Amino acid sequence: MTNLIEFKLFAPYNEKATVKGSFSDWSDIEMQKDEKGYFRTKVDLEDGIHEYKFRVQSKSPFLDPDEWVEINDPYAKEVSKQCTNSLIRVKNGEKVIDTYTWKNDDHALPNNDSLVIYELFIDKFSDDFKGVINKLDYLSELGINAIELLPVQAFPDGKKWGYTPCYYFATEPTYGSSEDLKRLIDECHGRGIRVLLDCVFNHSDPDASLTQIDYNYWYRKEPKDPENSWGPEFDYEKYDDNLDIKPAWQFIGDVVKFWVEEYHIDGFRYDAANQIDNYDFLDWLSEQGRNSAGDKPFFNTAEYIPENPQLAGFDRPVDSCWHESFYQQAIAHICGDNYNFEDLKEVVNCKQQGYQGAISAINYISCHDHQSVFSELGDRNIFDEAAFKRAKLGAILLITTVGVPLIWMGNEFGEYDADAQSSINWDLLENDSNQTLLKTYKKLIALKTKNNALHTDNIDFIHEDMDNKVLVYHRWDEEDSRVVVVLNFSGNSLSDYKIPNFPNSTDWKDYLNDQEYEASDNQLILNIGEYEGKILVS
Repeated sequence: MTNLIEFKLFAPYNEKATVKGSFSDWSDIEMQKDEKGYFRTKVDLEDGIHEYKFRVQSKSPFLDPDEWVEINDPYAKEVSKQCTNSLIRVKNGEKVIDTYTWKNDDHALPNNDSLVIYELFIDKFSDDFKGVINKLDYLSELGINAIELLPVQAFPDGKKWGYTPCYYFATEPTYGSSEDLKRLIDECHGRGIRVLLDCVFNHSDPDASLTQIDYNYWYRKEPKDPENSWGPEFDYEKYDDNLDIKPAWQFIGDVVKFWVEEYHIDGFRYDAANQIDNYDFLDWLSEQGRNSAGDKPFFNTAEYIPENPQLAGFDRPVDSCWHESFYQQAIAHICGDNYNFEDLKEVVNCKQQGYQGAISAINYISCHDHQSVFSELGDRNIFDEAAFKRAKLGAILLITTVGVPLIWMGNEFGEYDADAQSSINWDLLENDSNQTLLKTYKKLIALKTKNNALHTDNIDFIHEDMDNKVLVYHRWDEEDSRVVVVLNFSGNSLSDYKIPNFPNSTDWKDYLNDQEYEASDNQLILNIGEYEGKILVS
């Protein structure tokens, strides 16, 4: 039994197009163009999986006029393992992506102000989607409540990061099927973990289908910033008067709506937003994501370097921006490169830089763009116990500052070499020092997710001592939850150290060590070790 299944290709200024596939012995089937710029045809298909491709007379300037090119479907929901062909699935006479049934759509998910994000690269975290599912017990025990996946859309072989996108609607076949990814997202939701997706909407792979159809219709003729160009750049200024559309807006808007509606994604990170360089488009794109998500919490974030704090916040293009200056200052102080508390205070309280508040900056001390904390320390000949002390100090700084903390995979237990070439070395967890660091991260994450003082943008720097390199700040909420953070960035242990201007509450507990303190006369006295951080809660 067969049913008529439609194939369509948007190519409004191209002369001719055909489709061919396993269903036609790879012979061309002519397509007819309608008044809206779509080539269409219907083919009798049996239930099952069919491979296909389009052929189109190109309008791209690097090809001969009207030269025939063979392309994958720009809207293909699945591609073959080597990304050579597009795939279409038919069941009961209808096009389907898969038959997955969602189980946890009604599960409550955390709000943006309590997020702790865990950034991971599927391939090197645990090979594929199923491997990540098998690691969800670990992530749940760690306490994070959001994972951010490096690009999972299908990309050309050998370009393993996924930052040169080619197939915007299809999952990377080496990671698994669409059902595998949906099961991963569903399992995360069942554990109260949101799933954010890193997307590249600035540029495409040079061989992406749209570049072959009509390059100048979707892309800029020249890169806006040649020194930071990674491929053909979408032209978000282009307007088609005849069809009354902005082609790049329409395509990328369709991408965002598809991933939210089909895969139930909880937010996006927009890569290279500075190169996109169009506030109106980013604002509109964020709205497409929120509208598609309905009533559930959604988080639009952007990588924008150099930073522009005005991009993020309520009634602004995105909710939050990656806080690169926090990374720079944190590493400088953890590693002892520089001590400037005025610069450090600016990033600890991102409002001093013009960020709007508690969720408008995403803080990190390592990420996919930077090597691990332990690699940074190793470059400065800081190893073993000394390195673990500073890594713990960095973790305290990361979790307790104003903003949303992000942890790069493996940093929570001392991984030093996780990148596009190297997988996480889970064997490190057999070592006592690595386990101790992991336990510290678990406690810190629990504090961030459960203590409302760290969900606000309330912060007061109550003591700074440049001679001893000690910085102390106070976080609180309106219901009298209080957290005081004491950071010693020096190699000296300090005994009976007096902290003035201490909050009026008298009874305090060292959150990480369960030691109790009593403040009197707005002063607290404690001992603090070299490169140690203390968190006092009341």
